[in-house]
Order: sequence, then structure tokens, then C-alpha cells
Amino acid sequence: MRALSTGFDVIVLGAGAAGLMAAARANQRGRRVLLLERNAEPGAKILISGGGRCNFTNRVIKAESFIGANPAFCRSALARFGPEDFLDLLRAHRIDWYEKTLGQLFCEGTGSAKKIVAMLLAQAQGVALCTGVDVSAVRRAEAFVLDTSIGMFHAPALIVATGGLSIPKLGVSDLAYRLATQFGLRLEAPRAGLVPLTFGATDLARFGPLAGVSLPVRAAANGPGFAEALLFTHRGLSGPAILQASSYWRAREALTVDFTAAIPADFLLTAKQQRPQMLLTQALSAYMPDRLAKVFAGDWAGTPLQGIKATDLRALAQGLAAFRFFPSGTEGFTKAEVTLGGVDTRDLLQNTMMARHVPGLYFVGEAVDITGWLGGYNFQWAWASGWCAGDAA
Repeated sequence: MRALSTGFDVIVLGAGAAGLMAAARANQRGRRVLLLERNAEPGAKILISGGGRCNFTNRVIKAESFIGANPAFCRSALARFGPEDFLDLLRAHRIDWYEKTLGQLFCEGTGSAKKIVAMLLAQAQGVALCTGVDVSAVRRAEAFVLDTSIGMFHAPALIVATGGLSIPKLGVSDLAYRLATQFGLRLEAPRAGLVPLTFGATDLARFGPLAGVSLPVRAAANGPGFAEALLFTHRGLSGPAILQASSYWRAREALTVDFTAAIPADFLLTAKQQRPQMLLTQALSAYMPDRLAKVFAGDWAGTPLQGIKATDLRALAQGLAAFRFFPSGTEGFTKAEVTLGGVDTRDLLQNTMMARHVPGLYFVGEAVDITGWLGGYNFQWAWASGWCAGDAA
């Protein structure tokens, strides 16, 4: 470790997606870079993403797909390093990839996320990478001085890429928030994003027995609607549509689910005209799982359609198109894929990610109050913000 004590041009805290990209870019510019990681290995979140295939970006990246006090803040970084720039890296390293229906791009092959980490490490060849390192203190004199479990280091530029609070089993830390506060930057309160929602007592009694049932819906909560799958769990709701809507949901507010998103508007009235003897549960089961159909049919479960008024059938269909849940909460950071909130973007320069009033201090990735949708957006934000900081430091 003696060679490390001579000082560096740039110190990067965190060897996740944003930190690896920042270190690689600074290294390419000829900077002497030290990359410190708390975990035993770099790229922990990359390795588990997408079932080991890493949903590394999305074909369509735009500011409207991001959440924060000022989502437009992300535009500059995403314009400087976009999805095609990352694909160029994959092509250069001969990593195969494929596209799914909503523009999500994945690596080919089981466990292929390892290739992404290997590619970033190759890009960062020449960077001094130290893992299993704890940072106990950071201060600023003529340069940033760091006290760590392996010694003291200093550099004129410090890039903080230590992430948020999601998935604690990966060894998360609140270091980014502590450093932001220490140096006078404001914070948007961190909260769980892309996370399953939990039922209150009434909904749990009614829908809890449906655990494992899944179907396509459109879900929304104070934001855009997401037409993807919903999954009932033993505790509440999950699935892509719910995870997406969860990032917009706030406590004590409603989550609206359209269970008829892929169903003709007058499907019950049409069924009554064509097959009046059909039971309501049968009519519903033509478009949704039997167990869910029985719950929605309620007291009419064994009633033929001809025995139900047209106004009641129309009201039931309308209710299914705008069904309101009132979740009791979320599954928290343990099940969250990302952290909402973080370092206030008003205190950062959008083209470099540097703190406005602390020259040489940068915050990138999940630590910043920019959070993307499910589907590769958060990785693209990590690549872009990391690249911009590494390019400027």
C-alpha cells in the first residue's frame, strides 16, 4: 500500500456502475485515479441486475422517464453520454446484447452481467482499485484528505459514487448523504423506489389469498400510467406496473389500477347479450385469472349475467377500470431496486456533477436526486453522470 500514499489527482468512492465509469473516464484522460470500494468486489449491483444479464440501458432515454425535484437536470449528462455511447463500449469489447419489448437492453447469456463489470475494469486499467475499504473521515484543506481503513489519501478531486440505501444486503452506506451535509449541500429525503406496496388490513383480507396471481394492468399514482404486469403477493402488490407506479406513490394516497386495460370496454354487456346464462365469474374469467374473477364478482359470483342489471354490469366494469387501492406502505429499502431522493440537484452543476460551492467535489449516480423508471434507465443515469464527473475531475 506504500505506493498509494503519494497522492492522486482523483479519488472515487464507490466501485458500482457510476463509480467505475467515473474512474474509467478520468483514467482515460491521464489522471491518477484511486477507486475505493467498501465491498469485497466491485460492481455488486451490476452483477445481480436483470437476473444476472444486466439491463444496462434502454433504447429510449428521455428526461420524462426520470423522477426528482428537477428531472430536467439529467438532460445534460444523458446528452453527453447516451445509450449509443454505452453500446459502442459493448461492441468494442465484443459483448452481445438483445432488446426486449419496452426498449430494455440486456446482455446475452446467463451470468453475462460479469462481462459488463469486466469491461468497465478493462476501461479503468491503470486505476488503483482497493476493495474492502472503510472511509472514516473526509476533510478539505488544499485538497481532499481521506482517512480510511488502509491509510490516508489526498487528491484535489473527490467523486462520491457510494449509491443510495436500496438492497442493504449489498453493503449500502449513507456516506454520500453524510458528505453532502458535511460540505453544505442540501438533501431530498431518501425513500424507497421501484418497490412493492403493502396492503392495509381491509385489502389484505380481500386480496391476500390471491398471492401468486398475475395479470396485465395499467397502474398509476400521481404520475404516468404503466401498462405492465401486476403481481399479488402475501403482503400486497408487486410486478413491473406496481414497481413503476410506486416511485410516484406517497403515503395515504391512492394507487389506481385499470384491470381492464387489455379488455373491451363493454365486455360484460356484450357477454350478457351473447350468453345470458353465463355466470358473472365465467365472464370475468375470460379476461382474468379465476381466483381474481371470484373476488371481483363478490356476492354475484354464482349469478347468471341475465340476472344482473345492465347498469350494475356497467358500474362493475367501470370500477375495474379505475380500481383504487390505498396501500399501507412499501416493502422498504430491503426490497427496493433504487433510492429516491438524495443530493439536491440545485447544488450541483448539471454538465459536470460538481458541487456548485465546493470545487472538486462531485456526486453521481444513485446518490443524486435523479431516479429512473424500471428498464435500464437507472444504469444509464449511472453511466452518464459518472462519465461527466470523470471527464471533468
